[in-house]
Amino acid sequence: MVKFSKQFEGQLVPEWKQAFVDYCLLKKDLKRVEHALLLGRHAAAAADRCDAGGAQPAAERHAERASVSQWLCRRLPAGLFGSNAPKDHGVIHVHRKPMDEYETELLAAADADAAAAREFFARLDAQLNKVNRFYRGKEKEFLERGQSLRRQMDILAGLKAASREDSTPSVSSGGCSEDESTRYAMTSAADTDQLNEQETTTTPTKTPGGTAHEDHHQDLEGSGTFGRPEPKSLGRSASGCGRKSLKISIPPTNPSRTIATLTDILRDELAAAQPGSKKCSNPDGSAGRQGGVSKTKLRRAEKMIRGAFVELYKGLGYLATYRNLNMMAFVKILKKFEKITGKQALAVYLKVVESSYFNSSEEARARFALFHHPLPPCYPTCSDRELAELAILNGADETAFSLQALKLMDEVEDIFVRHFAGDNRRKAMKYLKPAQREESHAVPFLTGLATGCFAALVVGYCVTSRTAGLYLYTAAGGGSGESARYMETAYPVLSMFALLFLHLLLYGCNMVAWRRCRVNYGFIFGSSPAAGGEELRPRDVFLACAASMAAVAGVMFAHLALVLRGYHASPHAQAIPGFLLLAFLLLLFCPLNVVYRSSRFRFLRILRNIVLSPLYKVVMVDFFMADQLCSQVPMLRSMEYLACYYISGSYRTQDHGFCINTKHIRDLAYAVSFLPYYWRAMQCARRWFDEGDTNHLVNLGKYVSAMLAAGAKVAYEKDESLASLALLVAVSSTATVYQLYWDFVKDWGLLQPNSKNPWLRNDLILKRKYIYYLSMGLNLVLRLAWLQTVIHPNFGSLDSRVTSFLLAALEVIRRGHWNFYRLENEHLNNAGKFRAVNTVPLPFHEEDED
Repeated sequence: MVKFSKQFEGQLVPEWKQAFVDYCLLKKDLKRVEHALLLGRHAAAAADRCDAGGAQPAAERHAERASVSQWLCRRLPAGLFGSNAPKDHGVIHVHRKPMDEYETELLAAADADAAAAREFFARLDAQLNKVNRFYRGKEKEFLERGQSLRRQMDILAGLKAASREDSTPSVSSGGCSEDESTRYAMTSAADTDQLNEQETTTTPTKTPGGTAHEDHHQDLEGSGTFGRPEPKSLGRSASGCGRKSLKISIPPTNPSRTIATLTDILRDELAAAQPGSKKCSNPDGSAGRQGGVSKTKLRRAEKMIRGAFVELYKGLGYLATYRNLNMMAFVKILKKFEKITGKQALAVYLKVVESSYFNSSEEARARFALFHHPLPPCYPTCSDRELAELAILNGADETAFSLQALKLMDEVEDIFVRHFAGDNRRKAMKYLKPAQREESHAVPFLTGLATGCFAALVVGYCVTSRTAGLYLYTAAGGGSGESARYMETAYPVLSMFALLFLHLLLYGCNMVAWRRCRVNYGFIFGSSPAAGGEELRPRDVFLACAASMAAVAGVMFAHLALVLRGYHASPHAQAIPGFLLLAFLLLLFCPLNVVYRSSRFRFLRILRNIVLSPLYKVVMVDFFMADQLCSQVPMLRSMEYLACYYISGSYRTQDHGFCINTKHIRDLAYAVSFLPYYWRAMQCARRWFDEGDTNHLVNLGKYVSAMLAAGAKVAYEKDESLASLALLVAVSSTATVYQLYWDFVKDWGLLQPNSKNPWLRNDLILKRKYIYYLSMGLNLVLRLAWLQTVIHPNFGSLDSRVTSFLLAALEVIRRGHWNFYRLENEHLNNAGKFRAVNTVPLPFHEEDED
């Protein structure tokens, strides 16, 4: 049976971990209570022996047996011996202080464990107060969000009705100017003022009875909350400019919206520079032309509201999990206290917990009936309806429970089904409660099979190539002959796939480490199995990596066998590596629902966002992937060489020097080396444009310094003079210091001088601190890989390209090592702000007209 502490740690919301009951800390306090009890009993036994020093040995043995029996009676659970077991009522008294704070008074203050027990209950009170404060804040946040979404749905329904009826009045030509592209005026300014007054009064006040949350539910019930919205008649005022305007804000997340936003900003600047040229804009954003609401904008607004409903529903589910797990933690820890001390404190304190804010709703009281019965197999992941049915079966009040228990989540479900799923509940649940794929035993079996095949093929390939001397440096022959031709053809393919799937393997290892450390990488990357999507799991990553590398090793081994049999001059044999690359590209773009289609298409969308990075809105997964590309420059250059080799037809003529010696192709190869840093710099510029944070400009400078270092390296490769060497060392050293500072301080959040962990940070996920120091040292060493350009290391008789491949593999390993700490820091930032769901921006905003 799994211990509750492990169950508790595995099922809590990772970003809210600090707000949950600190169950491990309470267990430590209980151990101190138990230790104090044992010390008290030993002291009492010693005193009794001193007082009865002349007693007979038989009397001593009888006293010892009596003390052992008394100790067993106190240690065993209460009620085990029926009515003969000692019952201690009135052990504690819980005082309720202002602001819903609780303080426990220990009545039996003369016991040996009084001090330890007092410390335990003080800690328990602090945990209860913390849970109540957090629950109250989150409940208020979600209910206010629900009110905002109700207003958004009312406005959306009105705009849809106006668009369908095509009854929007024409806009007069004169009047006021508007800063944004799309604004709508409410017909009645008084209605808008009343709506704003309702919004400012949604914050409840806690009554002495502790029923503020019921006021929230009444607010949701009133005025059609989450019900069918009553469309408002929306249109322009008679004068052309109303006292209130409704602005539709669609974030510029794609190139067309970005260009439109820049155009609007430029138009507004030009209009502001010309006095007396104010005009009211029409719904499509152009001045002086009549028109209705744009259906495209309505679709985008509807999509934003749908995403906001999904996040609200997810947050409400997390809040229910938070309440259930905390209630169970209080029950478990109080039972442990009774078991250790034999004092009946569970009933007294549990009444206080039951009546506290986080557990005082009808839903919570109904759930409490479950705690006195065997828990259902699905707990605590049961749905609210399943728990409601079980609670009613266990004696809860069905009438009270069914009225308000699940109202909020039910109303969110109803409005989502009605407005966003076409009354198709199954379709709606794909978004609100996406089903997790079941674990299959075939995946680890196939992974092991593919790994074994890959290992056998790699061993055979290495032995055969070593026997043929293909990867050895041929100084006497000047690099000519069969070995040189093979290196020009097969080596780029093999190194490219090796670097790619090494990176994929390290990413799978990162996923395993993140899962064990409870880092919510799925939330950080924005990956969700909603709407039939597939969330890639570590097993899937390992299977894809092992199967792909087994296929690559098998094809390259077959190609090597043909070369050694004398078919190296055959165009068909030379085309085999090209066919391998083409097969992987076709699989990547395959539209059929096979081989993780949703993950493949998401990867392509991320690459599209990176290539067009200034035009697309940058999210975490985009710049994270761009950072990976910065470590895969050798792979990109190999891909560029292979594209040139096969597109130009050099594989037919065996002209290996065409793609190396041709000037414009060589310049293209240098440009490929700069592209990842350019893309990343453009992402920093876009983030600064969207957020206005100057740290993004400082981060942009890091990638500019990396581009300068790459340029200095290219200059040194062309002209190995002393001046070029000095420039390379100076620029690369500056770029390395810049990158190390950003790695340690910004990306990893380390090197904080005032931290309680010296030169680390206050919050650490890994328990062993020395791992962080070793990781910083390893990152420092691997950041100095550019020194190979100056030193020109040779490992025996290995070809220089093999040496370059080994150094490129070290950079990939450094990036995989960097990934773990980067997401650890991001997760801790989310946890510090208790950010477990995304805050989706809402499209409709009301503004005053000047």
